[in-house]
Amino acid sequence: MAAKEPKTRAQMDPAYQWNIQAMLPDESVIDGQLEQIKEEAGRFADTYRGYLTDDGQTLLAAFRERDDIWRRLENIYVYAHMKRDEDNAVSRYQALTDQCMSVIAAVSAAMSFISPELLSADEEKVLGFLKTTEGLDIYDFAIRDAFRLKDHVLTDSEEAIMAQMGEVTGATNDVFTMLNNADLAFESVKGQDGEEHLLTHGSYIKLMESPDRTLRKAAYESMYDSYKKLINTIATAYNYNTKTDVVNARIRRYGSSREAALAGDNIPGEVYDNLVSVVNKHLPSLHRYVALKKKLLGVEDFHMYDMYVPLVELPPRTVAFAEGLDIMRAALKPFGEDYLNKMNEGIEQGWIDVYENKGKTSGAYSFGSYDSYPYILLNYTDTLKDVFTIIHEMGHSMHSRYTREAQPFIYGSHSIFTAEVASTVNESLLMHHLLEETDDLQMRRYLLNMHLEEFRTTLFRQTQFAEFEDMTHRFIEEGGQLTAEWMNEEYRKLNEKYYGPAVEADGIIDFEWARIPHFYNAFYVYKYATGYSAATAISAKILAEGEPAAARYIDFLKTGESDHPIELLKIAGVDMSRPEPVEKAMLAFEQILDEFEALQ
Repeated sequence: MAAKEPKTRAQMDPAYQWNIQAMLPDESVIDGQLEQIKEEAGRFADTYRGYLTDDGQTLLAAFRERDDIWRRLENIYVYAHMKRDEDNAVSRYQALTDQCMSVIAAVSAAMSFISPELLSADEEKVLGFLKTTEGLDIYDFAIRDAFRLKDHVLTDSEEAIMAQMGEVTGATNDVFTMLNNADLAFESVKGQDGEEHLLTHGSYIKLMESPDRTLRKAAYESMYDSYKKLINTIATAYNYNTKTDVVNARIRRYGSSREAALAGDNIPGEVYDNLVSVVNKHLPSLHRYVALKKKLLGVEDFHMYDMYVPLVELPPRTVAFAEGLDIMRAALKPFGEDYLNKMNEGIEQGWIDVYENKGKTSGAYSFGSYDSYPYILLNYTDTLKDVFTIIHEMGHSMHSRYTREAQPFIYGSHSIFTAEVASTVNESLLMHHLLEETDDLQMRRYLLNMHLEEFRTTLFRQTQFAEFEDMTHRFIEEGGQLTAEWMNEEYRKLNEKYYGPAVEADGIIDFEWARIPHFYNAFYVYKYATGYSAATAISAKILAEGEPAAARYIDFLKTGESDHPIELLKIAGVDMSRPEPVEKAMLAFEQILDEFEALQ
């Protein structure tokens, strides 16, 4: 049987597509709005350059105009980006996204004087404005945080140059995105019965979970063979992406690119090191789990293509999208009626783009502007795992909704450090709900296995990625060049360390680094692991304490970027500056593993 091609966007049922028209009903106004924004940014510079800190009223007016310009530009850019993600082959939205990036670079350049001019002023004088200027108090945290980074802000002219270069330095990310989503082609694969299966980004994990080992191996080899064919191009893109991080950090007088990446959120380097250290200490637990997988699968030679297959067989279960939403609603009841009502309203408003179509960006995300719905992109395939994806992304979107209702534009986004907590708390509650609801031993074993896999893929795997990108950046900082051969070798050794002696080395997993898009946003992935650790602690508090803990958590969701992430998480009762949350998460993994082993 021939493999089916995904439907085109036009062939999809609009009922399962996001209501992006609500964001920008008339696309024809975009060009005029972008031109107007560029003109306003130019006038902004003429008006405030050299006068920014003359008095509190001038500073307040400048901040308000700056936020208004960025707010409108953000809305257009997000719209263009999401339209491109609907079908990456549509050149119109590729061009519109590029056009927005050009305007972003121009506005950044026009406003680049703000930080150096603000920070060249007397700090006490500027802080005094907060007491004497009505309305400026909204910017209190932003102003104080700017002075915290004073040593890393350049001169007016240097900042202007850096802003103009922004359009160029982001090119490696765009190159990889196009390679990965538009140009990369995968061969269809056959299982043991000879039936063909279409291999896509969206179908890959589902194929890797198949009980048909012939199909898993074929999908695994076909996936990485596609990257292998482009490995030198991808290695070059990642090499220059990493060099950009290193050069930017040096220009801004940071000790390392990692220090520069953590500085914005005021995250101590110890948080990163504690994560890696604690996870490494508990790698024997992961090795024990992998050895158990090998035993239960009954294979003599365990390969990485066996890693994703569930250890517990259940009758095939299709979870239609509507059922998935019902399961999500039941799982999130501990948050209370306000959360559920807001979430249900969002579903009705059309936040979610549900199914895969030809050219659609792979994976899943939550995205939106300050003034739009917090949209969700899915590639739903009717599995229970997809329900975890929905609830994960809904965590992000509800975080955005609560924040935008409570915070002004300047604090209306989230650090990834806190955003990953919001998504993973939802997943933890879903797992608890499913385990509580079942009295079937086989289902319990299945869910425990799934829970172990969440720990493996989020806490262990993302920490592995964090180690890799720390390694690649240090290598560049020490004068090295990132070649495909070097990265393949180092990634293989890292994979062997994490998964242990039960896994056969086949040379294919060496290429895995080449397919990880998050590597193009430096020192991002560790936040998944820290977020998972924090979420494990928070969800346990909500389930144990009920409404008081849930109320504290909702308060946390409303904070946006109104303080540094470590401080904001303390509102929800977790201190990530200490290793204890990661230690507790590791102990939770070991307890789940104990129960799972006992049920075999």
